[in-house]
Amino acid sequence: MQASLHSDIFGDGPPLVLLHGWGMNGKVFSPLQQALSKYKVHCVDLPGFGLSPAIKGDLDAWVDALMAMAPADAVWAGWSLGGLVATRAAQRHPQRLAGLITIASSPCFMAREQEAWPGIAPKVLAQFEAELQQDLPRTIERFLAIQAMGSDSAREDIKRIKELVLSRPLPQASALAQGLSMLEQVDLRPGLATMDLPWLRIWGRLDGLVPRRMMGQLPSNSITEDKILAKASHAPFISHGDEFVLCVTDWLDRLYSGKESG
Repeated sequence: MQASLHSDIFGDGPPLVLLHGWGMNGKVFSPLQQALSKYKVHCVDLPGFGLSPAIKGDLDAWVDALMAMAPADAVWAGWSLGGLVATRAAQRHPQRLAGLITIASSPCFMAREQEAWPGIAPKVLAQFEAELQQDLPRTIERFLAIQAMGSDSAREDIKRIKELVLSRPLPQASALAQGLSMLEQVDLRPGLATMDLPWLRIWGRLDGLVPRRMMGQLPSNSITEDKILAKASHAPFISHGDEFVLCVTDWLDRLYSGKESG
């Protein structure tokens, strides 16, 4: 029997699942605890990160592990790699989700030059893969520093992220390799057009990892919404917490008021 994933739960209200990015853990969301207390928030450590055991397999294996412990009818909110995981959950189990929020995330992280699809240059991910084999702590630290690049408060943001993330054990090397493989290989774009869930997409205008210009290439309809935080980079909930929370809670309030009136 597979060990269950670790989750910090706080607040009281409609369920909200928060999924962190590569190299991180659920502790990175702790600054949001008070602001989101009117929801029952589940801050999950992804497999092999923080206090969660690693599991074998691909993205779908991670989704299966999350589904085994996540509350029903929850909004899933994923940052960066976590957004890829949440999007896959929405594609596979739409009846289990009330809505989807992706934060500085992409359905296909790798740049595809032939398709003019913006993303991370292949050589950047290849470099992280190589460094991972040599010095895991240094690789994590370098990646943490990238999160806030471009933000006016980059130095303070990086310090805050490091303090939060390093308060838990470093990720397991196998989980980091799995995550990099997902960032390199997974392309969820073909299934997006048929997704029938309310979807909020939050972008940082200064984000160097997930360019906001991909926004125009994603499906857009009456249940999708895009929000650009003008001065934020890849970690908007750290650098612009108040603006981020207002964006999320406004959308959630409208989502749930619509359900009640419906």
